[in-house]
Amino acid sequence: MNFVDKDLLSIQEARILMESARDAGKTMLTFPQEKLDTIVEGLANAAKELAEELAVMSAEETGYGRAKDKLVKDTFVCEFLPKHLRDMKCVGVLNEDPVRKTMDVGVPVGVIAALTPSVSPVSTAIYNILIAVKSGNPIVIAPHERAVKVTGRLLDCMKEVGLRFGLPEGAIGYLKTVTKAGALELIHHPAAAMVVNTGVPELNREAAQSGKPYIYGGTGNGPVFIERTADLKQAVEDIIVSRTFDYGIVSAAEQYVVVDSLIAAEVKAEMLKNGAYFMNGEEEKQLIDLLNLEHGNADTEIMGRPAIELARRAGFTVPENTSVLVSQQKYISDRNPFAKELLCPVLAYYIENDWMHACEKCMSLLVNESHGHTLVIHSRDEEVIRQFALKKPVGRVLVNTPATLGSMGMTTNLFPAMTLGSITAGAGITSDNVSPMNFIYIRKVGYGVRKADEYLENAKTELCSCPQAAAPASQHGDAKELLKQILEALSKEL
Repeated sequence: MNFVDKDLLSIQEARILMESARDAGKTMLTFPQEKLDTIVEGLANAAKELAEELAVMSAEETGYGRAKDKLVKDTFVCEFLPKHLRDMKCVGVLNEDPVRKTMDVGVPVGVIAALTPSVSPVSTAIYNILIAVKSGNPIVIAPHERAVKVTGRLLDCMKEVGLRFGLPEGAIGYLKTVTKAGALELIHHPAAAMVVNTGVPELNREAAQSGKPYIYGGTGNGPVFIERTADLKQAVEDIIVSRTFDYGIVSAAEQYVVVDSLIAAEVKAEMLKNGAYFMNGEEEKQLIDLLNLEHGNADTEIMGRPAIELARRAGFTVPENTSVLVSQQKYISDRNPFAKELLCPVLAYYIENDWMHACEKCMSLLVNESHGHTLVIHSRDEEVIRQFALKKPVGRVLVNTPATLGSMGMTTNLFPAMTLGSITAGAGITSDNVSPMNFIYIRKVGYGVRKADEYLENAKTELCSCPQAAAPASQHGDAKELLKQILEALSKEL
């Protein structure tokens, strides 16, 4: 009987991939933006041809979400993202000021080590590859172990197409033997210039401690506030569409609905029309037991499942048109089971007296679990909207739009992205919708416009005119001796 140590195999594979990617990066440094753009278009078109097959395969392999919604995400990154990328300049001369004689040059950061999630494995991998290549960087992906087959199917195709369009061998790579040890080897390998973690929170701590620039697509499921001036019918429709998209698996989706008391009855009526089911106390307890919420994070086996299935498995019956399960609550605490990130169509529902109290509630919800990912407000009052935008500890504020679609740039003009940074997760260098511009550094170029001796002469003249400069040297003391005395005093204190 032959025994294979998968960890060792994965580690060795990771090392080979990273070294190959490093070599590829040297070649890619010579590519002008036009060549990179041609490759991006070729990769996007190839992925588009596989989109429907991969959407079905993703839902079947992972057991998460709904194939038709995955197809929407996959098509979005294959069609809309490339259009957005076409006019972007990432490498070479970005800006030149002939008057001030300065220049900005975009430079790729190097090998990107990327962790992709089980919830959106295909769309995230396509997006990561397109923005990496657009910015002239090689990329190595560690697929989620729950999505190895579908990610491999995609990346084998992308590698082949990349080579056909002129990408060097190793510019696109992925772990075939997926283990935590292998993923950590990618992260910590000397060739890794940047780490991107989209939706793999179990590796957050290790990635943050890697010593590399680190982008984290943070923990999501934030609050949405329905203010009294909002278009209530549209607001509720947006929330339900967003929370049920891919059966609630998208991290940016709304999880907490905060409603102005003046319109609470109307909002609840609209929610009921849209298939919301408000649970009673016993049903809530049954759902909590199903989700295993009393013992920490939600059970991953129930993520991305329809509301009717959740109710059935929990042991209670709901109408056939049920779209989301709702728990009406008053307080927020760490002991509240519904305060955990729930990647399924479940909502917590709060009523507040006015927008100022709602503002405080939203702030508490953001720091409680969602780590400053996304906040939504539905309102026609621009001053209230502005106050929310100015004061909330959050990476993005969305106005009058579904969070799931708005956050990724589908229904807003935010950059079309599958990796969305957040601000309070204790990790990550950006709250951006991550773009190719996050994968470069900007080299500053400045031409000499003033002579050194002219500047030094002016400085000397000003120094001579200063009264303190005319004082005898004895008054100033010897600078070296003074520094020596200070250092000796400090060393004695230590």
